[in-house]
Amino acid sequence: MKKLFGLLMLCFSILSFAQVKTPFTGKRSFNILEGFGGSGTPAYYVDVKKNGDVHFGYVQVNQADGTETSEDINVGKYHTGVMKVHFKKYNEKWNFKFNKEKIYFTDEKGNIMKSEDCCSVAETESSNCECEGELFQ
Repeated sequence: MKKLFGLLMLCFSILSFAQVKTPFTGKRSFNILEGFGGSGTPAYYVDVKKNGDVHFGYVQVNQADGTETSEDINVGKYHTGVMKVHFKKYNEKWNFKFNKEKIYFTDEKGNIMKSEDCCSVAETESSNCECEGELFQ
């Protein structure tokens, strides 16, 4: 029984250290919803910690009265699959995938979403743009 317990602990320890390498560490800002820019628009970011934890957040400043609203959500360890974010203050639920350079809105299966809300000014003729954005330092 002690040997079995020891073996299980060893396996658990090995699995907990076997992490996927993060594409970067530090904070990167992004804008996916092109049509919603403005003076009161939230500035979204993803922050990858050295230990592999991924945080999504935003900071929004009300231009009328200067009040600041922010939220920072730990979504767990980095992995290459879909990461789910639920911003509670505005009840926003998003699915994301990201790499070193880009971030993508996805469905629950990891397929990149398409929407007219993701079209840039240059793409106004299109109503079905991929929801992706660059990650800026």
